Amino acid sequence: MLTLNHIREERDQIIKALSKRGLDVSESIDQIISQDKERRSLQKELDDTLAESNALSRQIGELMKSGKRNEAEEVKTQTAGLKAKSTELKDSMQSLEASMNELLYSIPNTPADIVVAGKSEEDNEVVSTHGEQVDLSDSCKPHWDLAKEKDIIDFDLGAKVTGAGFPFYKGKGAKLQRGLTRFFLEKAEEAGYLEYIPPHMINADSGFGTGQLPDKEGQMYHMENDDLYMIPTAEVPLTNIYRGSLVNSSDLPIKICGYTPCFRREAGSYGKDVRGLNRLHQFDKVEIVQIAEPNTSDAALDTMVDHVKGLLEALELPYRILRLCAGDMGFTAAITYDFEVWSAAQGRWLEVSSVSNFRTFQANRLKCRYKDADGKNQLVHTLNGSALALPRIVAALLENHQQDGDVVMPKALVPFVGFERI
Repeated sequence: MLTLNHIREERDQIIKALSKRGLDVSESIDQIISQDKERRSLQKELDDTLAESNALSRQIGELMKSGKRNEAEEVKTQTAGLKAKSTELKDSMQSLEASMNELLYSIPNTPADIVVAGKSEEDNEVVSTHGEQVDLSDSCKPHWDLAKEKDIIDFDLGAKVTGAGFPFYKGKGAKLQRGLTRFFLEKAEEAGYLEYIPPHMINADSGFGTGQLPDKEGQMYHMENDDLYMIPTAEVPLTNIYRGSLVNSSDLPIKICGYTPCFRREAGSYGKDVRGLNRLHQFDKVEIVQIAEPNTSDAALDTMVDHVKGLLEALELPYRILRLCAGDMGFTAAITYDFEVWSAAQGRWLEVSSVSNFRTFQANRLKCRYKDADGKNQLVHTLNGSALALPRIVAALLENHQQDGDVVMPKALVPFVGFERI
């Protein structure tokens, strides 16, 4: 959520930045500024009213001590009027704040200067490409056929027990999932991330803190009786560890990671892009999160990008890095890099990771601050990245490493899965 100070001081810059997302927020921004000005005026009037009421209360006490009961009663009638006025002012302020918040919640984060304008994935920038992009769709099998042939993933059984998008992994398929998870977590630990096993459900406050609510409630599984949501990513519970916290600058950057299943309704998804492991309702992922000082968050983002690059290179997968255009970024992001692996058998790119810097947008919702060198409380910057999401990594491994009808494991992965080929 954008801060009021930012909106007051940089109105024109915000409107210009958000126009890169294809949005005209000038009316909303001006309405917020106007309501904020009115709210601050009411706050001053309330402060003056309360000060006057307190002064009269002291006067009543002095009159009572002096035995001037009648005069004290006359003053009490004045305080009654001031209390009624204070209540009215508070109600007006709450109404204004509710209206302001509704507008603030609807405005996405401002894109970083380096982020280009654009409306969709067609406008994303390719930053770099690594590895050989070979189309083997005529000679290699897609992962859904290979998984059935090798009896390692059962999509039909998942559909029977739960529904489409909930596959069973078995045998070497299960070991591959477990081995990849271990591999990703141990690489995260080597990079200095502290591992957590977080809850797989969150409350509404946590969903609001990281920006899933009120923006993405339709994409999350909601248990109405308990008002709890299944997590769409470990980013949500991990980042919310620091909701309402004041951290020491000496503790920054905070680097944490976690493995969880992720649950997404993926409403409206259909077609070839969702076949097999390409898009699931439940999938496993290792997430890395950083909480950093504002002047170091860009460097932190670079280290997270490098971390994901190292994972993909260890898995011997061709990949490319995209810097998303403003219109294709998530609601809360200031800058996002997507990683896509090349699927030789499908002849297409598969997104496997997003790494984002949210700057103060999430922190303002979370009320997560640190004390700077001058002892002032400042908002932190929050960052997160997939390192990595398993389904499309599994798909890419099966499709890119086919050899003589088998799938050969990358050397770096063999110690984690316990076999060299499927």
